[in-house]
Amino acid sequence: MTTVQPERPSVAAPADGPADRVRAPLRRAPWVPWVRSLRDALDRPLTTYYVLIGSASLLLTIGLIMVLSASSVQAFADTGDSYSIVRRQLMWAAVGLPVAFLASRLPHRLVRNLAYPAFSFSLVLLLMTAFLGVEVNGNTNWLAVGPLLIQPSEIAKFSLVLWAAHIYANKERRLGSLHEVLVPVVPGMVLATGLVVLGRDLGTAMVFFAILLGMLWVVGAPARLFVLSLSLVSVVAGVLAATNAERLKRLTNFLDPFQDYYDAGWQPAHGLYAMSSGGWFGEGIGASQQKWGTLTAAHTDFIFAVLGEELGLVGTLLVIGLFLALAWAALGIARRTTDPFVRYATFGIVVWLIGQMIVNVGMVLALLPVIGIPLPLVSYGGSGLVPTLAALGLLVGFARREPEAAAALAARRRRASSGLMARR
Repeated sequence: MTTVQPERPSVAAPADGPADRVRAPLRRAPWVPWVRSLRDALDRPLTTYYVLIGSASLLLTIGLIMVLSASSVQAFADTGDSYSIVRRQLMWAAVGLPVAFLASRLPHRLVRNLAYPAFSFSLVLLLMTAFLGVEVNGNTNWLAVGPLLIQPSEIAKFSLVLWAAHIYANKERRLGSLHEVLVPVVPGMVLATGLVVLGRDLGTAMVFFAILLGMLWVVGAPARLFVLSLSLVSVVAGVLAATNAERLKRLTNFLDPFQDYYDAGWQPAHGLYAMSSGGWFGEGIGASQQKWGTLTAAHTDFIFAVLGEELGLVGTLLVIGLFLALAWAALGIARRTTDPFVRYATFGIVVWLIGQMIVNVGMVLALLPVIGIPLPLVSYGGSGLVPTLAALGLLVGFARREPEAAAALAARRRRASSGLMARR
């Protein structure tokens, strides 16, 4: 006889029990819409164009404010006018902005036609500087042109990038040969670097070398070439350091500037004092204590230290983030373009500006020796500001000529003209 077991009564799970959680659909994380919106914004045709303009404009604005703040004490002590240095920087910005606009509008063919003349002119200026230059802080890297002192090596950075990009673009189909990769770019850049070394400007020579390595990497040079180049440069840098007592002190004491506090460590130590006293949000614009004579080169090579003291960690991260935004936008152009000249020129400019930023920040943080490298767009100096603005103008021109960006700009102009006609 079969026994029928009674059914157990079903017990409903509580509303917040595990069964309910299993059957309920997965809830979307609150940050997912923000990520999607950000991705959509970054994929728009004109995003790169606006990121370049916005980042460069903010860096230039921050730079002018910080030059005013960092230079006011020294300017008043030298001339009795706290605004004399920033007034000159404003003048150079007024020169550089039209140059940047012109560079953004020049056709690629004309820019490439200017590559060899610009490179030759830079070599002449570097040669004149090596033998007729003015010595400042132990380096003969300034050239007197009437009442002005210019730094030809800053101009040469831009011309070297354009010249190398032009040559490699012409050799696009022959870059599988090591000879085509090396000649004439490597000898030309080594010549320019040698002229800078004659003026004992080791910092600029290192920037030239970084540009060369960047260009070789983007055209696909073999790895053994980089090993050989780094070994050779290390030997040359060691020899140059050993033959100059001041440079040797800077190279050997940079990790602990306090061991030679009153000599080679004075500048990096006070840079660290400035950075540490800034805290999260800084002491406020104009409130730096280190600029009152203890921090040398406060408005040039060590302006990042004053920025950290007055704007804090937030301000320093903002500046670094703006440089990274420039790099992101520029590398996007290099990745999407089909024009080899645009690809090589864009990558060379990124290596120049971002590499110089890294070296400058590393100097201030005592992670690298003090080798006299300014912070692009932020430090004082017209010789560096005008070529930098011209290079960024060229990048903006590359961005606005991308097919989708050009179509979006043309559509915007048509809408604006149709709206104007409707109002009439």
